[in-house]
Amino acid sequence: MSSDCTPEQEKQRERHLEAAKALPNAPGVYLFKDAQEQVLYVGKAKSLCDRVRSYFLPSTDLGPRKGAMLELIASIDTVPADSEAEAVFMESRLIKDLKPKYNVLSTDDRTFPYLAVTVRDEFPGVFVTRTPQDKQFKSATIYGPFVSSGALREAVRVMQRIFKFRTCHLDIKTGDPNNRSFRPCLLHAIDQCSAPCADHIAVADYKADIKRLQRFIGSQRSQVMKELQQHMDEASAAQDYERAACFRDQLHSIEKLDERERTAEPGQDWQPEVTVFATDPASSMRSLNRVFGADVAIRSMEAIDIAHLGGTGTVGAKVCFIDGRPCKTAYRRYRIRTAGNDDFQSMREVVARGYAEAGKGQALFPDLILIDGGQGQLGAALEAFARMAHQPPLVVALAKKEEVLWVQDATAPLRLGRTNPALKLCQAIRDEAHRFAGHYHEVLRRKRLLDPAEAPDEGHSPGDGEVSAGVEPQGD
Repeated sequence: MSSDCTPEQEKQRERHLEAAKALPNAPGVYLFKDAQEQVLYVGKAKSLCDRVRSYFLPSTDLGPRKGAMLELIASIDTVPADSEAEAVFMESRLIKDLKPKYNVLSTDDRTFPYLAVTVRDEFPGVFVTRTPQDKQFKSATIYGPFVSSGALREAVRVMQRIFKFRTCHLDIKTGDPNNRSFRPCLLHAIDQCSAPCADHIAVADYKADIKRLQRFIGSQRSQVMKELQQHMDEASAAQDYERAACFRDQLHSIEKLDERERTAEPGQDWQPEVTVFATDPASSMRSLNRVFGADVAIRSMEAIDIAHLGGTGTVGAKVCFIDGRPCKTAYRRYRIRTAGNDDFQSMREVVARGYAEAGKGQALFPDLILIDGGQGQLGAALEAFARMAHQPPLVVALAKKEEVLWVQDATAPLRLGRTNPALKLCQAIRDEAHRFAGHYHEVLRRKRLLDPAEAPDEGHSPGDGEVSAGVEPQGD
């Protein structure tokens, strides 16, 4: 608030501040109106009380545009929402219908994000895009525009946990024999995609989930919950308990939408002890997407590291983060078969073995692959990828000490500030790969020292590719 307010403006600010304190500490949408009841601005909030109150604090400086708006506010209306995700879509609909003056002013120099649902596809996909006019979205159902791409992506991520729709650009057809051998992406492994790419769900069931998603976006939450309850009861009566459990899980997920996802939920195989670097992994992921200007949001990351002692006992490791958090069921470790103490050849071998299926088009690459090392290690990895029929979307390397990022096809490294959330995320997954590789190397070295007869010959372990107890090796 400007320090040169008139006494009347100061009183008005104090009235609004007191009114804001009485608002609920819950998600929703707020509308600022002028004396003629015209809506000036629509905004969303995870806490209506905190967000609206922040506009009228004496220390608030909103800049010339919104600062001028505050002087015109005569009343404040709020619309509660059941979750932040619902508030995102509610805000979009209200802005589209009401066209508030200050929402237009604050976004007239930006390209809006939209949500596209390719309903004409056999297995519709759900995508965030700033170019809904693209050919790939012809005949798609378009929602938006939305004010915040970050909030929209977070809402999509939350809804994907419930409705398990795909966000990949695969061309999936029923009856395609390749589906039987296709390995689903990691979103299926953490139960966020029903994997139509591998024939894990029928067309009718998948489209029913998409229709429920669309009704949910249209604020028909209660109707969707009643439908899920009815389907669950019917499946249970028919003793189809697996199907009933799916409906039950969707129902419970909707009921818990108002809970903030600051920590992983029980049942998900996260490793929270290595995420202390970030209080908000979602913020780190948004920063990562901004740094690399990704056309498709980066969600899955994998990092590779090589470990040895004086050229002996060389091993490789691959770790995975999803949405900024480690997922240990996707960790892989490799005993190097051919390279000896050649780090570059070791990197080529791990890449060739770790991404053999993706390179043949039988699986999806992660959104980002990070190599522990500098330009040389990156070059070795890219050489291995170049021999594959399919290529990964983004490969980078993080050099120690200098802590700079080498990006494929770039002539100079990318230098980020030491406190940059994207760099901290890259450092976290790099360090986790280093820890995992070092641990495996130590295990093998201890075996050789304590019982040489039990240690297999170098490079020929039948358990090669093993991750940890209870996780099956993936063919390596």
